[in-house]
Amino acid sequence: MAESRLRITLRRSLIGEKPKARATVRSLGLRRINASVEHRDTPDIRGMVHRVRHLVEVEQL
Repeated sequence: MAESRLRITLRRSLIGEKPKARATVRSLGLRRINASVEHRDTPDIRGMVHRVRHLVEVEQL
C-alpha cells in the first residue's frame, strides 16, 4: 500500500502573522511565497496545516 502524501504551498505572506503561525510555517519547511514541500500525511502534519490553513494551499498526492 502506497503512503499518502501532501504537497503544501505557502500562498500568503507571513507579514503581520503571530509568532506561532510563523514558527509553524517555518517548521513545515516553507521559507518564501509559492514555495512547496511534500510531507507524509500524518496527524502531526495535518494539525500544523490546520493552524496555518489561511496561509497555505494543500494538495493530496
